[in-house]
Amino acid sequence: MSFASNTSSAGRYRRQLTPKQMEAEVFARATRALREAGAEGGIAQARAIADNRRLWDAVLDSVLDPTNRLALPLRAQIASLARAVLRELDAEAPDAAFIIEMNEQMAGALWN
Repeated sequence: MSFASNTSSAGRYRRQLTPKQMEAEVFARATRALREAGAEGGIAQARAIADNRRLWDAVLDSVLDPTNRLALPLRAQIASLARAVLRELDAEAPDAAFIIEMNEQMAGALWN
């Protein structure tokens, strides 16, 4: 399969996803990066942690935005979760299993 053909298939796949499913895919990608980096360590692990931090920063910013249309109690719960994950990501030795679990929970909730 050529690169152009593979890229075209990926584009068709993305067009079939809902916006929430696309968000779930971002969490899945961040989770995959953490898992793969766990074995490698070093720069791969640092990159995966930084990518996850950016993801959860974006989640927190989104739910704190006053124009966000989610119900206020749900926004508060997601903000609390995001802060917990960000605290873990800022730890000297982040608990990758915890972060992976939170990513998977968010992806699962978004996919449904």
